[in-house]
Amino acid sequence: MEKIIVHATFHTGHRQVGYPGVCRFVHGHTWRGTVTITTEAFPRDALDMSIDFGRIKQVMRDLDHKMLVVESDATFTDPALFEPEGVVVMPGKGPSVENVAHYVFDRVVALIARQYPDRGISYRIEVTIHETENNCFVVDKSATV
Repeated sequence: MEKIIVHATFHTGHRQVGYPGVCRFVHGHTWRGTVTITTEAFPRDALDMSIDFGRIKQVMRDLDHKMLVVESDATFTDPALFEPEGVVVMPGKGPSVENVAHYVFDRVVALIARQYPDRGISYRIEVTIHETENNCFVVDKSATV
């Protein structure tokens, strides 16, 4: 087995619309993310490299200094009020740590698919997102690309 492990830190704002507690207010976090990709043998490019660590980190860094929202958040998705480049629309009902982890997972799979399309290789991808020092969520799934 071969394994790639990448860590990144990113800073974002978000709010949980409809949440009964203080998380309904706009607030921010310094998130820490770890992406672990495991497979029997990684495909290699012309330089004999598998997947550039920086490209995996960039998936998380693309969230840096952005407002994480969901499609139903009419305030932050209104381009007359907020610059679209500063907003990232998450899947689901809220920009929770769970949805951030799934967002990163989906983009890592897409990154692999762009670099090594239609190879039929099975990858185990684990995404750990720490919303705070003490709280994290992990997505650990397989994807065949």
